[in-house]
Amino acid sequence: MSATTSSAESPPLAASPLPRGADAVALEVFRLLLSSCAEEMGAVLMRSALSPNIKERRDFSCAVFSGTGILLAQAEHLPVHLGAMPFSVQAALRQFPLARGDVAVVNDPYFGGSHLPDITMISPVFLDDAADRPSLLVASRAHHADVGGMSPGSMPLSREIFQEGVRIPPVKLITGGRVSDDLWRLILANVRTPEERDGDLRAQLGANRRGVERVRELCDAHGAAQVLAWGEQLLAYTALRVRTHLAQYDGMQAAFTDFLDSDGCGARDLPISVSLRFAAGRLHVDFAGSAPATGGCVNAPRAVTVSAVAYLVRCLVPADVPANAGLLDPVTIDIPPGSVLDPAPPHAVAGGNVETSQRVVDALFGAMAQLDAHIPAASSGTMSNLTLGGVDPRKGTSFVYYETIAGGLGASQAGPGASATHAHMTNTLNTPVEALEHAYPLRVRQYRVRAGSGGDGRHRGGDGLIREIEVMSQVEATVLAERHLRSPWGLRGGGPGLGGKVWVRRRGASDPQPLAEKCSIILDPGDTIGIETPGGGGWGCGTAPVVENIVSRP
Repeated sequence: MSATTSSAESPPLAASPLPRGADAVALEVFRLLLSSCAEEMGAVLMRSALSPNIKERRDFSCAVFSGTGILLAQAEHLPVHLGAMPFSVQAALRQFPLARGDVAVVNDPYFGGSHLPDITMISPVFLDDAADRPSLLVASRAHHADVGGMSPGSMPLSREIFQEGVRIPPVKLITGGRVSDDLWRLILANVRTPEERDGDLRAQLGANRRGVERVRELCDAHGAAQVLAWGEQLLAYTALRVRTHLAQYDGMQAAFTDFLDSDGCGARDLPISVSLRFAAGRLHVDFAGSAPATGGCVNAPRAVTVSAVAYLVRCLVPADVPANAGLLDPVTIDIPPGSVLDPAPPHAVAGGNVETSQRVVDALFGAMAQLDAHIPAASSGTMSNLTLGGVDPRKGTSFVYYETIAGGLGASQAGPGASATHAHMTNTLNTPVEALEHAYPLRVRQYRVRAGSGGDGRHRGGDGLIREIEVMSQVEATVLAERHLRSPWGLRGGGPGLGGKVWVRRRGASDPQPLAEKCSIILDPGDTIGIETPGGGGWGCGTAPVVENIVSRP
């Protein structure tokens, strides 16, 4: 039996008439005005954060919501955050009303979160002094480099969520403008780097505060009623544009199955199956046949799976379509409860947000490639997560380094895939070598393109990266990666990209020792750990049938 989701479980869209004298130009102006509020939130968060993961890599997202939790506008941040964030906002609203001066906080994957390092803060915007409910909301989500748990970086090879860090259900961090010092101390007491967490949490509060200010200024300048009416029109406009675009596929259907390499705890070849069916300008997505929830950490919360579908729709429609809840209005989604794509607590989920989300996208793109010649071959299909944690001998305090490492993009009909680029559900940057070596007792020994790792074809897939890091003190290293056993597939006869590799080189040794794609290991001073990320699949050979991909075998 499957559960069905429509519009990310948001209330039905309310179509209001355009304000008097409205036109298409005004619609675009208000889209940009609302999204600029989210963009400025991101700028504040990036500039005021302490951790390189937020400041340098920009592993965060910001958005503006209606007072009932419907996504109205977002910054161009991380797809996996933005598609899932409405679930966290709505979960908080179900738990309690948000009054003036309140700020809610949540990271629980079973209350709309993605994984525990992603902490979401939600602030209400009141535009009417007499109102008892907010007119709008702003929210920020940031990946905190450590939130406790069984290993530094809170991305462990876990078997249950309790091993992954401090779990925060929707609660009020600030009530009526007064910070809950007890809750703040509780969070900081459960992490390895409390000073860094304190700074990053304060940066999020600053970002939310700026978002509230900018939304209020927007409403003061144009009138609250006008802004709210335009918000509704943007939702309706997006839904209409999506239905119009999806109508070109009416009557078409396709299915595709791809596989996760492993769950890190012994299970291998976990299927991610999807079928697509288009009718009357609508899309039905069904994940029947996907693996049941597994014992390792690659289970993806429901919000993450829906986020991947939202990303597919965003890629299909023209770039000028506003990104808001209207994207999923013409879409229904069936996800088998209890599957790896909708696990029940207390299943572990640390890797579902970063790895399984990528494989869901691969499966969705694999199905769409049978219907649309513009779809590219598979990209690297992994975020190649690396965490290193220990004691910094320069300071005598704990440190945690976390990074996702880019790979190759899939080639397409339009040309070759880009090299050394973060793909699909991630939109982060790298940590510059100078910033990394300044912040941590680490030294980058190699950082270069993995030449020749992209798949062959009329258009070659993009190449991955090689990153080798030497540790200057004893650290615990954890790797969560994919596409090491099953390479990124090519299209129309194009070859697969090279699978990834992980290895360790002990101090004084000449040859590296291979490691599993999901592993945890202790490194001593002078040891190095290296990751070679997958290349993208190639496209075309001139004589291949229309679609020849399904799944590349090891």
